[in-house]
Amino acid sequence: MTQQLPQVPSTEPELAGVRNFRDVGGLPTVDGRTVRHGRLFRSGHLAHATADDAAFLAGLGLHTVFDFRNEADRAVEGLDVELPGVRNVNIPLNDPADGKEFWKMVSSGDLDQLHSLLGDGKAAARMTETYRQIITERTAEHSGVLHAIAEDSVPALMHCAAGKDRAGLSIAVTLLAVGVERDAIEADYLKSNDPHRRYKVRRSSDAPDAMSPEVMGLLSPLFDARAEYLDAAFETIVANWGNTERYLTEGLRLTPETRERLRERLLH
Repeated sequence: MTQQLPQVPSTEPELAGVRNFRDVGGLPTVDGRTVRHGRLFRSGHLAHATADDAAFLAGLGLHTVFDFRNEADRAVEGLDVELPGVRNVNIPLNDPADGKEFWKMVSSGDLDQLHSLLGDGKAAARMTETYRQIITERTAEHSGVLHAIAEDSVPALMHCAAGKDRAGLSIAVTLLAVGVERDAIEADYLKSNDPHRRYKVRRSSDAPDAMSPEVMGLLSPLFDARAEYLDAAFETIVANWGNTERYLTEGLRLTPETRERLRERLLH
């Protein structure tokens, strides 16, 4: 009889200044294995981490923090706190000009502007297209992250601003590469909708309706984790490469040896 390896329980603290933190350990693979706890984490940005937050994060034994924000994001939120002995790698997964436009709209767009840009399903369509573009246009970046993890970059933390889109897709791609079940990937992705995880939208507009339910409703699709967004990413993989295997081998340049090292790093 094969002896079962002990499972380290997942610890999910209430971090005061870091949103959407979690360990993705415990997710099942299609061949009956599981993702190890303490190897791969995800979160929103670390710029507002308190001293206690930083102490907790430092205690995880992180090797690398992958920050997928662009210059505009970092200008809005600030740089990540420094964690001793941790390598910080910034890999922007969208264009800085898009980020600047995005945050200007979120923070100061008036009701008429938001209706024009986001109403009638435009916000959700914008998000769907963003997911498609990241899959097709950021293969080199995702390949680099996966090769780094296969070599020496675990334990690793992946984050963007809210920790749901760019980090969410990067986590999803990593989990695909080691054979995690599609439903499990989606379930983890949708956890970003939990109220205590969601990005705190801040508005600089002083208009009376700046934070009205109508405004928040228009902005909501931008800050939701929706299955349709992730589905669009998976559909894009099939549309461009035919199947996940070709995406991993041809799109992300993962050899069988690299994928096996990834599995050794991340799985029980």
